[in-house]
Amino acid sequence: MTHRVGVKGQVVIPKELRDRFGIEPGDRVAFWDCDDHLALRPVREPQTLRGRFRGVGLSEELEAERRAERQREASR
Repeated sequence: MTHRVGVKGQVVIPKELRDRFGIEPGDRVAFWDCDDHLALRPVREPQTLRGRFRGVGLSEELEAERRAERQREASR
């Protein structure tokens, strides 16, 4: 399946592929260089947390816990 690049560098993602990968109008996609070809992937925004985890940076909290564990282990 081939498509022509427009004057603004735009290419239409075929409907079959948009449906397969869940890409909808307004979604963000990422491009990167893969040696001899160009790759594209939908960017999935992280889900918003609710309830007691709202506003908590869970990955930052986990990293802080791991750092503290390493420091405790090193001080033994």
